[in-house]
Amino acid sequence: MNQHVPVLLNESLDFLVKNFNGIYFDGTVGFGGHSSEILKRLHSKGKLVATDKDFEAFSFCQKKFKDDKRFSVYNTSFCDIDTIAKIEFIEKFDGIFVDLGVSSYQLDNVESGFTFREDSPLDLRMNKNAGYPASHVLNNYSQEHLADIIWKFGEEKLSKKIARLIVEERAKQKFESSIQLRKIIERIVPDRFLSKTLSRVFQSLRIYVNNELDELKNFLDKAVSLLNKNGTLVVLTYHSLEDRIVKEKIKYESLECVCPPGTPVCICGKVKRLKLLNTKPVTPTENEIKENKRSRSAKLRAAVRV
Repeated sequence: MNQHVPVLLNESLDFLVKNFNGIYFDGTVGFGGHSSEILKRLHSKGKLVATDKDFEAFSFCQKKFKDDKRFSVYNTSFCDIDTIAKIEFIEKFDGIFVDLGVSSYQLDNVESGFTFREDSPLDLRMNKNAGYPASHVLNNYSQEHLADIIWKFGEEKLSKKIARLIVEERAKQKFESSIQLRKIIERIVPDRFLSKTLSRVFQSLRIYVNNELDELKNFLDKAVSLLNKNGTLVVLTYHSLEDRIVKEKIKYESLECVCPPGTPVCICGKVKRLKLLNTKPVTPTENEIKENKRSRSAKLRAAVRV
C-alpha cells in the first residue's frame, strides 16, 4: 500500500503539541502519519481523537493504533468535531490539526476513483456512501452549472469550453470513467499544459462532490470555539481556495474590532480569539519537495487561542 507521506511533519507538530498530557484532535487521520508522531510526543495521560471520512483510512488506523488507549478514531467528517467532543466527554482541545491534502493512497489507487493518470471510476468522493459521484454531476448538470463548478473550484480559464464538450460528449455516451473526461480535455489543451488543466478540472469536481470549502468553513468555526486557552490550531492547505479561507478566518479571529473605519466608539462587540503564530505560511524545504513532490504546494498556517 502506497501510504500518504506526512507533509511538514515536524513543523506541524512543533506548533501543535505544547502540553504533553493534553487532548488533541486530528481531523484528517489518513493512514496515521501525523497521528503517529503526535502520540510519540504525548505522555501517558495525553489523548488523541481522530476522524476520517475515508473508510479504508479509518479501518487502517483502527488496527494500527488498537493497542494505544490514548487514541480513538471515528469514520466521519472533521465537521463533526463538536459531536465527537461530546461523545468523548471533552470540553476543549489543547491542539487541533487538519491536513487538507488527498492521500497518496487515494491518488494512486485506481479503485478509489481519484486519479486521472489511469482509467478509474469517475467518483472523487471521500465517503463513497454519501452524496453523488462526479460522474452523476457530469451526466446531469447543465452546461452553465458545470462551467461554474470548473471555474469556481478549479479556477480553470477553459471552464466554459470544457463544459460545452462535456455536454456534447454525454449525449453520445454517459460519463463513467476518468479516461473519458481526460480525452475531451486532451482535444483542446496542448500537451505542455495538459497536466495542470487536468489537475484543476478534477480538483474542481472533487471539491464540489465533497462540499470541501463549506465543510472547511464550518469546521474552522467549531474548532476555534473548542480550543483551550493557549491551544493551537494547525492547518495544512494545498490550493489557493482553501488557503484563502484559512487565512481569512485566522485574520478575522485575530481582530479586536470590526467596526467601520471612523467609528468613534467600538460597538461591534468583537472578541479576539486567535493570535497568528506565523505571519507567512510555512512551506516545504527543497529537500522535502525532492523526496515528496506532492508536498510542493503545501502551506502551513498556525494560530493560538487567546
